[in-house]
Order: sequence, then C-alpha cells, then structure tokens
Amino acid sequence: MSAKSAINKEIFAPHDERMLGAVQVKRRTKKKIPFLATGGQGEYLTYICLSVTNKKPAQASITKVKQFEGSTSFVRRTQWMLEQLRQVNGIDPNRDSPEFDLLFENSFDQWVASTASEKCTFFQVLHHTCQRYLTDKKPEFINCQSKIMGGNSILHSAADSVTSAVQKASQALNERGERLGRAEEKTEELKNSAQQFAETAHKLAMKHKC
Repeated sequence: MSAKSAINKEIFAPHDERMLGAVQVKRRTKKKIPFLATGGQGEYLTYICLSVTNKKPAQASITKVKQFEGSTSFVRRTQWMLEQLRQVNGIDPNRDSPEFDLLFENSFDQWVASTASEKCTFFQVLHHTCQRYLTDKKPEFINCQSKIMGGNSILHSAADSVTSAVQKASQALNERGERLGRAEEKTEELKNSAQQFAETAHKLAMKHKC
C-alpha cells in the first residue's frame, strides 16, 4: 500500500472523509520548534493533504500529516478548513518548480514538494476543489503555470473553438450572400431580356399587321 493510500485509510476514512490529493513536502525555511512540540520523536515525513467529508453538505479541508522515523503509522497535525486558504503561490509561472507557498487566515508556510510534478498534480486538484466547494472567498492562485490552472486552458480552447465556428459560419453566410446576389443579378438580366424580346416581338407583329 502506498503512503497516500495508507494516509487516507488511517487518517480520513475513520472520520467519514476521503482524501482527494496529497503532496510530500519539506519546509523551505526551518522553523524553530521546541523539542517537546514534536514529542521528541526525531525526523519525520510531512504530507499536505486535501480531503472532503462524505456527509452533505461536503466540507473540504487541508491537513498536515506526519510520519515519524521508525513508525509505520501517520499522525494528524494542523488542519485548516478550505475557506481559510487565502493564497496559493506557485513561485515561478515560467518553469517546473517544486516550491510553493500556502497562506491561510492565521498562518503562512513555505514548502518544497518532493517533485515538481507532484506539486503540479496537487495544485490541479486543489484548484478544482476550490472551484467546486467554495462559493465565495476563493483563494488567489498566483505565479502558477497555465497547465496547473487546467480550467483556464480548457476555457481558452473552448473560446478558440467558438471563435473558429463563428468565423466559418460568417464566411459561409457571406459566400451564400454572394451567390444569392449573383442569382438576383442573373434573374434581373433574364427579366430584362424577356421584356426586350416581348417588345421586339410586339413591334414585329404590329409591322406585319400593317
């Protein structure tokens, strides 16, 4: 069983929650934490997890989970409701980077993900979850690559498709208008020719009658 599957089973499932995504992280800047705050258990792995309750109305949250060295179990540490998230900073929109910042109402943390791709996947899930479960006060996503903001690229593609369809329809209407215009001109020419023929025939008939 993977670490993330184990976290979901141990930390979230017992509380009728399901984990939507997680990223293994380390702090970019070390915080001075008293020895007693960690229980004196030494080194540990840290995961930032995104979860949602199964009970309706669904409530999403972000939880810091730790696994201490020599232990196979996981420990729930700090937890924030998703509404408390104010800003997600991807640090560099022009390149793949594992660094990111999370700003909450009452805290600010600077992290480094285990890989840039793992951060990217977590950001995509986080952005989608914010759009789905938050009706207002959605966090600001800054310095993020376009591939992370998946919804934007989809919207842009859809907009391009609509624009292309409108242009094609407009071109078809113009071509149809031109064809109708030429048909009307041809009809007018035939009408004039018929009228001239009728007048000529009438004149000839009157001439022979005389």
